[in-house]
Amino acid sequence: MLSCSLFLGTFAHAESVHVAVAANFTGPMERIAPEFEKATGHKAIVAYGSVGKFYAEIKNRAPFDVLVSSDDQTPMRLQRDGLAIPGSQITYAIGKLVLWSAKPGLVDDKGEVLKQGNFRHLALANPKLAVYGAAAVEVMTRLHVYAPLESKLVLGENITQAYQFVATGNAELGFVALSQVYQDAQFAPGSHWIVPARLYSTLKQDAVLLSHGQGNPAADALLAYLKSEMARKVIRAYGYEF
Repeated sequence: MLSCSLFLGTFAHAESVHVAVAANFTGPMERIAPEFEKATGHKAIVAYGSVGKFYAEIKNRAPFDVLVSSDDQTPMRLQRDGLAIPGSQITYAIGKLVLWSAKPGLVDDKGEVLKQGNFRHLALANPKLAVYGAAAVEVMTRLHVYAPLESKLVLGENITQAYQFVATGNAELGFVALSQVYQDAQFAPGSHWIVPARLYSTLKQDAVLLSHGQGNPAADALLAYLKSEMARKVIRAYGYEF
C-alpha cells in the first residue's frame, strides 16, 4: 500500500497530465481522476479510446504523457520504439471478459447461447484495434463457434462502442469488459456470462510513462496513484483483479 506521504508537496507545484486511457477502463478512470486531483493537486486530462488507435497517434507524436493500456504488449512496443520511458511500465489491473445482453434470459450462465446461435447480431470490439475484441475471437475459436457466427459479428471501434451496440439493442448480445456491466457488486440489467479465464489470454493491463511525459511530476504521480490502495479500491469495484 502506498502511503499518503507519496503525494505530499505536490500542491505547491500542481501540473496537468494528458492521459490516453483504454476504453474498458472508462468507468474506473472517471472516478479515479477527480480523486487523484484531490490527493495530489494535479489534474488528469483524459482521452478514452482503443489502444490500437492510441498507439498510432503516439507514434505520430500525439502529446500524451501516460498511456493506461488494456494490454501489456503496447507499452512494451512503445518502449522499444523509443516513445516510452524504459522501466516505467506498471500493471494496474487484470481485466475480465463477459458476454452480455440487455435482454434478461438471453445469455445463459454457460455461454451455450453462442452454440445455439438464436440471434442476429453479436457485438465485439475490433480485434485488430482492441485486445478485448481479440480475446472475444479467441473465446469463439476455442469454443468452435467462430466460423458459424462470423456473419453475425458487428465490430465496434472500441469496447465502448461494442457495449453501446448491445445497450441500444442494435446487437442482441456482445462481448464487453466486465467493468462496463458491473459496479459495486451489482450487474447491469439483462443477462450475462462471465467468460472463464481459461478461454482467453490473460488481459494484463499495464500503464507506462510516455516520452512526452518525462519530467512531468503529474505523470509520475498518476502512475504512483494507480498502484495506491485508494485507486485499487475503485478498480476492484468494477470487477478487476490484480
